[in-house]
Amino acid sequence: MSKNDHVEYEFDPHHPPALTATERAEIESLAALPDDDIDRSDISPLTETFFAGAVRNPFYRPVKMQLTTRVDADVLAWLKADGRGYQTKLNAILRKAMLREAAKD
Repeated sequence: MSKNDHVEYEFDPHHPPALTATERAEIESLAALPDDDIDRSDISPLTETFFAGAVRNPFYRPVKMQLTTRVDADVLAWLKADGRGYQTKLNAILRKAMLREAAKD
């Protein structure tokens, strides 16, 4: 094989290659360690600076479901008062209420 030859591999995450006996033994020995015996010295601590620059996954998009519901006319008028985006506004209000309710548990 010359230095210009190259080999390409394609990884299928749904069908990963089988582990070798050596890899399996290493994983089993690590899994048997108590958490306190695992060396984490090469992992930097997460500081406030890290979290200050953190953003929600920009590729995350929740699945939208279409529904039909009835709301009072004055509530709908209030939602539409700012113009376009009343459905997004309604979703944001419901999400905030959902998260507040979930935090109670």
